[in-house]
Amino acid sequence: MGFRKDFLWGGATAANQCEGAYSLDGRGLANVDLIPHGKDRKLVLTGQRKMYSFEEGQYYPAQTGIDMYHHFKEDIALFAEMGFKTYRMSIAWSRIFPNGDEELPNEEGLKFYDALFHECRKYDIEPLVTITHFDIPMHLVEAYGGWRNRKMIEFYKRLVTILFQRYKGIVKYWLTFNEINVMLHASFMGAGICYEQGEDRYKTIYTAAHHELVASAWATKIGHEIDPGNKIGCMLAAGTYYPLTCKPEDVLAAQKAGQKNFFFIDVQSRGVYPNYALKEFERNGFVIPFEEDDQRILKENTVDFISFSYYRSRCAAHDAIAEGDGILDSVKNPFLKTSDWGWDIDPLGLRITMNELYDRYQKPLFIVENGLGAKDVPDENGFVEDDYRIDYLRRHIEVMKETVEQDGVDLLGYTSWGPIDLVSAGTGEMSKRYGFIYVDRDDQGNGSLKRTKKKSFDWYKKVIATNGEDLS
Repeated sequence: MGFRKDFLWGGATAANQCEGAYSLDGRGLANVDLIPHGKDRKLVLTGQRKMYSFEEGQYYPAQTGIDMYHHFKEDIALFAEMGFKTYRMSIAWSRIFPNGDEELPNEEGLKFYDALFHECRKYDIEPLVTITHFDIPMHLVEAYGGWRNRKMIEFYKRLVTILFQRYKGIVKYWLTFNEINVMLHASFMGAGICYEQGEDRYKTIYTAAHHELVASAWATKIGHEIDPGNKIGCMLAAGTYYPLTCKPEDVLAAQKAGQKNFFFIDVQSRGVYPNYALKEFERNGFVIPFEEDDQRILKENTVDFISFSYYRSRCAAHDAIAEGDGILDSVKNPFLKTSDWGWDIDPLGLRITMNELYDRYQKPLFIVENGLGAKDVPDENGFVEDDYRIDYLRRHIEVMKETVEQDGVDLLGYTSWGPIDLVSAGTGEMSKRYGFIYVDRDDQGNGSLKRTKKKSFDWYKKVIATNGEDLS
């Protein structure tokens, strides 16, 4: 049976990790511009260290990214050569509204995306657009406190209205917020929140979560009203939680960790807050800041499909400490090998995750991130023989195909993460490479930015051409 005939093969990037040009053509400063590479990165992105302006001695990789702002025609031509059916990319909010609270958008910013979408359409590539991929104008952070402030909903509605109107008939597939659950762990990156001394962090982050959930539902409503043909999805940083052992306490710990992960999507897909969350809020003395119409907007504007990233499964135990980068930590799984960055490699976990999501929501799925971050070493001609990446992707696509064929999961498409090397969101490194295309750029921002095809480029081209039948 295999994949559907209109299966959307492609790749995914984020504006703040590739565009650069952070101050050109009227673009305003964004939270993601101010997350440095190096020892302070984790403290800044998790909201523990306030960095609202560029500091001497720090390197900020998002300022330049891979300069896709000036290379997008070349890059999209390479994606087209691979046979992409879709390209997942994101909008830099501060390109459209430099401060975030203006009445009128920045025309220069819109013109950039006009040109980018035109380039996609020239090659019959369907744009898949993430409206907010961790981007928040810094003015909204400093003047309003980021997503802790309810006024953010109105600013977001203004943004989405402009985008849906401008790109009606050009963009059909939309995602409201990237990896929305990550805001619980990386509050500055995900919600523009840097915690004040003595602030109730639990109350703050779940207040912000409510505002983003309501904003997402409004976006779904507005998008459907402007163009009933729009397909609007949510986006989850996914990966099933295994119990470390079959001890009942470990099974419960894994179930609870899974619920925390699913919380946002439960609301976006079902339209109501789940009972397990209501009970937890009650125990923590948190009252959801519902205002008039919030519950109706959530209930009546659920998403059309569930999109998610999958890099790894996770493990939980009731009496063990999770390890990792502080974002989505996990107890060490003794049965799995790991990547150069310590992430478990678990292709079968993708099948388990897909079934878990499909059984839970009964809506079409879309895998919008999956890939291997690795230390690629080019030869004297710039060529990278990345058989390890081909092996990783092959094994995941094989399992993806089995899940569709044997389990009947409805899957719309697959966009590998970072089809071209870009800045890592977690570490700020260029050396954590995912691409089929090598970019000559190092962790300090040095390099020619020259693009070179890796071995995986032709492999993925063949996969797409055969609709996933030839993975050799």
